[in-house]
Amino acid sequence: MPSHHLSLNFKLSFLMLSLGFIAAVPVALAETAEDIERIEVLYRQAYRGDIPAQSLPQSISVIDKSVLQDNALTRFQDALDFSASISRQNNGGGLWDSFSLRGFPGNENMPSGYLINGFNGGRGFSGHRDLSNVEYVEILKGPGSALYGRSEPGGTINVVTRKPQKQQEGYLQVSTGRFDQHRVEADYTNGISDNVAVRINGAVQDYGSFRDYVSSEKQVFTPSVRIDLDEKSALLYEFEYLKQQQLFDRGIVVLNGDFNTVPRSRYLGEPDDGPTEIEATGHQLSYETSLSDDWSFLAGLGYRDSSLNGFSSDAELAAARQSLFDDGKTLTRQRRYRDYQAEDTSVRFELSGHLNTAGIVHHLLIGADGYDYDLYTLLSRFRGPKGFYALDIFNPVYGGTATAPAPLYENLESQKAWGVYLQDQMDLTQHWKLLLGLRFDDYQQDIQELLKATRSNKTGTQVSPRIGLVYEVNPELSFYSSYSEGFLPLSGTDYAGNPFDPELSDSYEIGAKFTTSGVTGTVAFFDAKKSNILTSDPVNVGFSATLGEATSRGIELDVQGQLTEDLSAQLSYAFLDTQTANDMINIDWGVNVPAGSRLVNIPKHNASLVLTQLLPLGSVESRLGLRVNHVAKRLGDSVDSSYMLPSHTLFGLSWAADLDQNWKAQLNVDNLFDKFYIHNSYSALWTVPGEPRSYKVSLTYAF
Repeated sequence: MPSHHLSLNFKLSFLMLSLGFIAAVPVALAETAEDIERIEVLYRQAYRGDIPAQSLPQSISVIDKSVLQDNALTRFQDALDFSASISRQNNGGGLWDSFSLRGFPGNENMPSGYLINGFNGGRGFSGHRDLSNVEYVEILKGPGSALYGRSEPGGTINVVTRKPQKQQEGYLQVSTGRFDQHRVEADYTNGISDNVAVRINGAVQDYGSFRDYVSSEKQVFTPSVRIDLDEKSALLYEFEYLKQQQLFDRGIVVLNGDFNTVPRSRYLGEPDDGPTEIEATGHQLSYETSLSDDWSFLAGLGYRDSSLNGFSSDAELAAARQSLFDDGKTLTRQRRYRDYQAEDTSVRFELSGHLNTAGIVHHLLIGADGYDYDLYTLLSRFRGPKGFYALDIFNPVYGGTATAPAPLYENLESQKAWGVYLQDQMDLTQHWKLLLGLRFDDYQQDIQELLKATRSNKTGTQVSPRIGLVYEVNPELSFYSSYSEGFLPLSGTDYAGNPFDPELSDSYEIGAKFTTSGVTGTVAFFDAKKSNILTSDPVNVGFSATLGEATSRGIELDVQGQLTEDLSAQLSYAFLDTQTANDMINIDWGVNVPAGSRLVNIPKHNASLVLTQLLPLGSVESRLGLRVNHVAKRLGDSVDSSYMLPSHTLFGLSWAADLDQNWKAQLNVDNLFDKFYIHNSYSALWTVPGEPRSYKVSLTYAF
């Protein structure tokens, strides 16, 4: 570690001392803050208007803070496992969050897109999103381009952060677990005057892993402040800083379908490559005001910059260059260097409210937004002859040397877009509601390939309509149907330097929402199509290629609620029939991908169940939780239909006890039966195993 980096012990000590100071602030301010009104501050969400979720013609599921805390989750990617509609995808050597929703993956060589409080948070390289400042995660299924703009057809994920409150509250949590995983997390909020509230939270962690040599460090700091300008208007500023260091890790190799080819702990990169470093900062400034009892206005500005750089030693995927296929033990590797940088600026304005015309109530949402996104990507590579810079997978001896990587590509990309949208949900009668939405987007993309001294441009406009119908039988039961179209500009070029056409999509959906005896749920049937699917190019690794068109049809069920006074449950199930819709022959690969082929890492069946039982132990209130996740077999390589990842079912236990008014102890055990399983795969030589049985113990002081 470079000398200018603080030691982890110092960081932990500094954070705990800081929290001690923060906890003392209320005492110091007691005399001046006696008259502060203690109320919960509510915040408006962008793109929501004044329509309750029950009345929207759309399937929406929520992963709230209690689920995150009960299961001791710290990573956004892990939280998404509670939705069966979401599947894990290639995670870039373990460096970022990547997923598909309703069977549609994005660009395998980039992190997946999502929103943070309505602003784009997935563009660029912001590492593993931490959950220390997350209030809840919304999963808005179906194409959202008619409203949110430029999104995947499977849906949009919106992360809602914790906001400043005028009532003092906070906590300090220390946790430790198997594989030398240690973390300190803290949160504090309070009103410091009649019109100002602040929140400060963050985390510091030092994680070992079950993978040989692989460890990571992460620091997150996310303060925010709200200023009430008057009784109807307020400003909110949120800042985010993340630094992550982790050894690049492509996982294990699988020969002839044998997932026990090597132990799941076996690291096949080069420890001397050192950690890849990710650094990201984000700013969000929002203004909200109530124009009247019926109308409100929101405006926001977001800025995010991020960077990723570091070395890796990756298994060579080209069969003609790979010695492993000759002798079954010698793994030929490439040495690489990555330098990625991104800047993303976005702005949004939105007017929402309702009015009555001719006896029909119109819930209107009128808005405009835009963004300016700059992406720099430099990938350097050393690719020697077969058998050079190799490793014996059964008896690895590290420390091999390779020629310094030479640039493979160096691109500078600029995306600019703006859009306007209008949505009107009309209460036609007491039972019938009609939603009409329309969005217009104008975008331009400029890509400079600096090594080849070439430049390409792409411009276009897109109109995205949305229509939905809701029939509310009563407050407990409603049926809906919807149709929507979407599009998404794609970053990068193929190996030949050609920019990709934007993804286009359309989706049909019918469903029902119900509430009965304390249980709420949604069942949905959907049929979606997406063109210009991107997949990995196994010959020109690091590049993507167009797969063509794909379809996804499925059934989803999301249910949660109280089964008894003391027992709660949350169930999510999805059946996904996702496949290519056209034949494709790729000249570079020499591979025919026929229509009807499955998409990589997408299971047909996916399910998640969480049961939580209140369990009083004398004077101590405690909760016992059981978690079950099932993932069916999946395709592990987009151009090798014979490589299938095995299905798995995982069990986890949690126990939390409120020791007194302030102290809480918690124990979590994941993969209870020590099941061998695969998280995701890029190919048989880049396959990521899941963690063995693990445990975590946490102690929390809350006030």
